[in-house]
Amino acid sequence: MRYLVTALDDRGRRHLRLEAAHAEDAAEQARRMGLTVLAVRTGGPLRLSWSKRRYRFPLTLFSRELLALLGSGLALVEALQTLAEKESRSETRRVLTQVLAHLYEGESFSAAIAHYPEAFPPLYVATVRASEKTSDLPEALARYVAYQEQVEVIRKKVAAAAVYPALLLSVGTLVAVYLLGWVVPRFSGIYADNLDRLPWASRLLMEWGAFIQSHAQWVGLALLALVIAVVQALRQAPVRAAVSRGLWRIPALGERLRIFQLTRFYRTVGMLLSGGIPIVTALGMAEGLLHPELRQRLASAQRDIREGKAISQAMEQAGLTTPVALRMLRVGEKSGRMGAMMESIAAFHDEELAQAVDWLTRLIEPVLMVFIGLVIGAIVVLLYMPIFDLAGTLQ
Repeated sequence: MRYLVTALDDRGRRHLRLEAAHAEDAAEQARRMGLTVLAVRTGGPLRLSWSKRRYRFPLTLFSRELLALLGSGLALVEALQTLAEKESRSETRRVLTQVLAHLYEGESFSAAIAHYPEAFPPLYVATVRASEKTSDLPEALARYVAYQEQVEVIRKKVAAAAVYPALLLSVGTLVAVYLLGWVVPRFSGIYADNLDRLPWASRLLMEWGAFIQSHAQWVGLALLALVIAVVQALRQAPVRAAVSRGLWRIPALGERLRIFQLTRFYRTVGMLLSGGIPIVTALGMAEGLLHPELRQRLASAQRDIREGKAISQAMEQAGLTTPVALRMLRVGEKSGRMGAMMESIAAFHDEELAQAVDWLTRLIEPVLMVFIGLVIGAIVVLLYMPIFDLAGTLQ
């Protein structure tokens, strides 16, 4: 959900629009930017799904281009000027111009981009801020680009696996709606005078067809309103949270979802640790990637780490490890390469998740085909059952 945060910094009052799970999460994001939060409220009225799409700053492309220009020997200001001059999109050019204005006023790069959380998320700002302490901005940008590419690979795998089942379900639903909304009403007129003689299931189907034929306009409006209501409901954070809780309660699926979130979490924390950010700070910055239940466990782990417990022990007691992750965390503690080890944990579980997605896709496709075939077959059989009965009578 989007929230409008009113806050204060050294330049005065500011208004930020932030994406967060709840109001406290939005306030916490603003505090991490060094702001004093005055008020938090929802970020405006609902938008219909076909309304104008919100502008998104091309952060990964910007990072790649900035990295290339810095690698060619240009200074940071010159590189940003070049990107602003070549940019054809007015929104992107405006953001870059405003960032340059802050740099001209003497602010650091991390402070300049922190003014625009819609374009530069807190994770990106923290990565840049850590690199400024060691003067290795190009390395930090390369690390972030690699991180985004890995996340995008996983996202594309999941999206590709979902395409065929979604297409199959959509086509099956359209065929069923066509039969119930067009074919059945035509058949109901044929059997109108003999409904009492029909089998119970066929009679129920024909009564539905007669109702559709008499109230087609109202039924169509009701279906349209239902679709809009479902779409709008799914866009609300509480509804999505309720759906998420339901999915997590499914034994096999819930465990896969837990591993998926832990994989993203470990990859993000690994990138931050490699950039020089302290472990407790990195854990706090990555908590937004976790399910609310896992966030509570993470808070317990952070508390234990502050009190001096080993990272592996704290994460194990909080239930934020797998057997493989626990062993690799212990190796990372001994070698002092915890950031690289967390990224290795994510890479290991990426392969496991890819196999799980492939297995789930292979299972869902035949199940969907059988279900859709049964539904459509039942409608057709109920339509023609009276004709079969009549043929038997004539014989």
